[in-house]
Amino acid sequence: MALEAITLYKLIVLYMLNKVKFPLTNSQLSGFFLDNEYTDYFTLQKVITELVDSQLISCETIRNASYYHITSDGYDTIEYFSNRIPGRIVDDMDTFLMKNKYELRNEVGTIADYYKSTNQDYIVHCQVKEGKSTLIELNVSVPTKEDASAMCSNWKNCSQEIYSYVMKSLMK
Repeated sequence: MALEAITLYKLIVLYMLNKVKFPLTNSQLSGFFLDNEYTDYFTLQKVITELVDSQLISCETIRNASYYHITSDGYDTIEYFSNRIPGRIVDDMDTFLMKNKYELRNEVGTIADYYKSTNQDYIVHCQVKEGKSTLIELNVSVPTKEDASAMCSNWKNCSQEIYSYVMKSLMK
């Protein structure tokens, strides 16, 4: 693989993370690269790993999903080298981000995870974030891992309804 291509892919990832004010998941980045046929999945994973290793991006893993944030070094890098990305690719990224911004933000802003507590039950931690603000945060104790997993899986689909219910109930 040509060094120039790998460098371009790194700049694309940095550009995308710099353009949004929230993290992007591995599947969101992969979707952009694969849908536009820029490279294959394995090359992209190598690129992402190298960006993390060089501390240009950071990774946070929650329930089998990796969330990537640009670091200050990554920001400095893309500010300096963004002019090396061909205009048509910048257009593709801008279009993708504009067209999917709500879905991308919604997907990464609705988070659910669980852990085993000292009482041997499971604590399900659910959150809805908008930017750096937390709109709602909920911790629920459940008896089994299966219950915890099911609640995490359902949080994305139910979070808006639960948030609305809580707000209406508390504002009476």
